[in-house]
Amino acid sequence: MHAIFLTILLSPLVGAVGAGIFGRWLGRAGSHRITIASVAVSAALSAYVFYLYVFAGAESYNATIYTWMVSDGIRFEAGFLVDRLTATMMLVVTFVSLMVHIYTIGYMEHEEGYERFFSYISLFTFSMLSLVMANNFLQLFFGWEAVGLVSYLLIGFYFKRESANQASLKAFLVNRVGDFGFLLGIALVVGYFGTLDYAEFFDGLAAHTGTSIMFGDTAIHMLTLMTMLLFVGAMGKSAQMPLHVWLPESMEGPTPISALIHAATMVTAGIFMVARLSPAYELAEGTLTFILLTGAFTALLMGLLGIVQTDIKRVVAYSTLSQLGYMVAALGVSAYAAGMFHVLTHAFFKALLFLAAGSVIIAMHHDQDIRNMGGLAKKMPITYVALLIGSLALIGFPGFSGFYSKDGILMAISEADSVAAQLAFVMLLVGVFVTAFYSFRMFFIVFHGKESDYVRTHDIHESPWVVTLPLIALAIPAVFFGGLFVEPILFGDMFADAITVTPEHNVFARVAEHGTSALDMLLHGLMALPTWFALAGVALAWFLYMKRPELAPVFAQRFAGAYASLRHAYGFDRFNDIVFVQGTRRIGEFCSRVTDSKMIDGWVVNGTANAIAFLAAKGRYAQTGYLYHYAFIMIFSLMGLLAWALW
Repeated sequence: MHAIFLTILLSPLVGAVGAGIFGRWLGRAGSHRITIASVAVSAALSAYVFYLYVFAGAESYNATIYTWMVSDGIRFEAGFLVDRLTATMMLVVTFVSLMVHIYTIGYMEHEEGYERFFSYISLFTFSMLSLVMANNFLQLFFGWEAVGLVSYLLIGFYFKRESANQASLKAFLVNRVGDFGFLLGIALVVGYFGTLDYAEFFDGLAAHTGTSIMFGDTAIHMLTLMTMLLFVGAMGKSAQMPLHVWLPESMEGPTPISALIHAATMVTAGIFMVARLSPAYELAEGTLTFILLTGAFTALLMGLLGIVQTDIKRVVAYSTLSQLGYMVAALGVSAYAAGMFHVLTHAFFKALLFLAAGSVIIAMHHDQDIRNMGGLAKKMPITYVALLIGSLALIGFPGFSGFYSKDGILMAISEADSVAAQLAFVMLLVGVFVTAFYSFRMFFIVFHGKESDYVRTHDIHESPWVVTLPLIALAIPAVFFGGLFVEPILFGDMFADAITVTPEHNVFARVAEHGTSALDMLLHGLMALPTWFALAGVALAWFLYMKRPELAPVFAQRFAGAYASLRHAYGFDRFNDIVFVQGTRRIGEFCSRVTDSKMIDGWVVNGTANAIAFLAAKGRYAQTGYLYHYAFIMIFSLMGLLAWALW
């Protein structure tokens, strides 16, 4: 198994190095062949590992493969922790990445930097695998930072565009804010547990349940502070408010990387990290409540922003923000399995949505404005069906994968006892309606709306097979994955070897009263509020954009204040620009003008030189050249020394 895990991890790295360093000699075809082949090997072996752990009952594997150094008894190592949670994530990451690699051949066919792009996305796959396969915080942090670095390179792939450079820098800096908290959390782990190894950390939790940190006269529960700081890192990576602002800007990168970032890598890293560290989070009630409310607010408020978007990729991007909120909210009620289940189903239908949107963009010759589309259903039948399946899965329509995972989250939160959980449930329920509305607003405008002049005057046709084949491959799990795995993930023990839930937090023990099979959930869901809220959202989108399209502008004018607030994304970007960007610039200007010029140059550097020159000029008068002056000074100095010694 050791060799298999190494091959899974290193194969994408080999492809990345091959295309990145030797791409000039390999050419376009050689570059995509070596990266696709390397990721295909990783995906095939991941499928084998998934079979072994999920179906054949293989034991968890936890081993060190390399020791970097030992300092003061703390071992800095690289290693693998492979259990059913890891095996599932490995399969999803490699499968979605493989589909994106194949899709990229068609999407990037005429783009510059073709070889460089394939190198980047293969390196992205390696980075995510190193994160999910880690058995210690050091390797986790390496993968964490590596996906951040490669996302910076990919979002800014079109580096000749100023907007792409700004977006990549924004993603990098916002994630540094979250990573600062993440690093402080790891520092607390090292300081109090004396280890970076997961297993040793988990074993030491019981001894620190009552440990507090004193800040003056205030005692703070150490585990609460530690888990909160670690979650700050998750807020950055998984784009939770207020560290969400980078994710919509990531649309500046090519569509394949949008699918990779939003579906199987990076944004799910925070969810996975919290689930992996569930034994620690179970001991921090305050952190769980904060996580629950953060997820609920993100799910609703970010979903509302999708209503006013006109860029097809941004509509899907805001749906990612909203769906991440659902996953995070599930973690807040200790429904880690439900959160991870939604990570898995979301990976398939979100990749499908992005790649289908990219197919539309290809047909529209890279015009992304949905107002310039319309009537594409007959012209692009495969893309039409793919985007319809992705949208139905996204809104949680009964029978599709997204239904089982989202319904599982809502059922879990509804069974929690706290006031925060009741508030979160209401917000997430409204979020279901909002999700259905903006998703089918986009769907109806693009495929069933009135044909634009551009569509009428141009040859719009279905994308080539390298684009449509991944759509078909992703549509299958987007429909069936949820129903097949709902019972073992939510009600069984599929992740029991990786996720720890205390009995008092086990909400699924109560949810199981409604039935534990896919059929039970389906029958329950048909009568439950989320399904009716979703149908209401679809109906309203049809009424406003198909039946009475003239009403949409009227509502926008009547509620101009709310519309403007949504168009400006609640002012987060403006606040960040005024407070952080301009504020930092003004602090820099002040430091340059006052601290640097006046204090350092004027007082310290030039002031020291002037003081020495002044003292030297005054001291020059003592050098008279008369012998009796020097003798007089020597005698009085000697008398002074004797007086001091005798006294």
